[in-house]
Amino acid sequence: MGTVTTSDGTTIFYKDWGPRDAQPLVFHHGWPLSSDDWDAQMLFFLQQGYRVIAHDRRGHGRSDQTSGGHDMDTYAADVAALAEALDLRDAVHIGHSTGGGEVARYVARAEPGRVARAVLVGAVPPVMVKSDSNPGGTPIEVFDGFRSALAANRAQFYIEVASGPFYGFNRPGAEDSQGLIDNWWRQGMTGAANAHYECIKAFSETDFTEDLKRIEVPVLVMHGTDDQVVPYNDSAPLTVKLLKNGTLKSYEGYPHGMLTVHPDVLNPDILEWLRS
Repeated sequence: MGTVTTSDGTTIFYKDWGPRDAQPLVFHHGWPLSSDDWDAQMLFFLQQGYRVIAHDRRGHGRSDQTSGGHDMDTYAADVAALAEALDLRDAVHIGHSTGGGEVARYVARAEPGRVARAVLVGAVPPVMVKSDSNPGGTPIEVFDGFRSALAANRAQFYIEVASGPFYGFNRPGAEDSQGLIDNWWRQGMTGAANAHYECIKAFSETDFTEDLKRIEVPVLVMHGTDDQVVPYNDSAPLTVKLLKNGTLKSYEGYPHGMLTVHPDVLNPDILEWLRS
């Protein structure tokens, strides 16, 4: 574990496990979580011989709780600072949800040689919010509701998200896990309320269309068809159409948090794609 200081003086916390000469896999977490959300992936890929790295986004987890910079351009710049500090080459960047947007913005702008591949899982690109140009998107009122609930009672709101739509525990017949719910809540409450509030705009309103068009490296797009947070039809199929070298892998009935509830399926699928 260590820290990197960005150009604006923000301290970014990261984990860095495995051989330094192995291919690095860099994991980008979703809102409002932290690098801890990648435990199942980091342990798996560490055992496969990779170097595994995950950071806490500014305002999240153990990174600095800054008053500003809660936008995708700054998030991507923070990743660039991390990649430079660790001298990461031919890395694979894997992002979930908001982290998928962060990956798209970073990879589109990365220095040559820094990135070999990317993986977007339940990711927010191309753009989430409904508009004239994105008629299938989520109405802005939904995200306004997120902001209102966070401001009114963040602790209760996070319990409701984790115990409901995030993992699909609100579906008939679903077997919930109190441990996962508690861990989601713990990660969320470790971060800063202001950062989480402003990040809602970043993940919902940022348009990644041009980023996706610019990406040259192979990208694996993974998405559950029962994603209640980032609806499938307005995300994965549209993302793949914009990529130069994209592969879509859909998971019937899987929820937004499928990496955590189905790591036995997703981890081997990612590994197979990396080795292909």
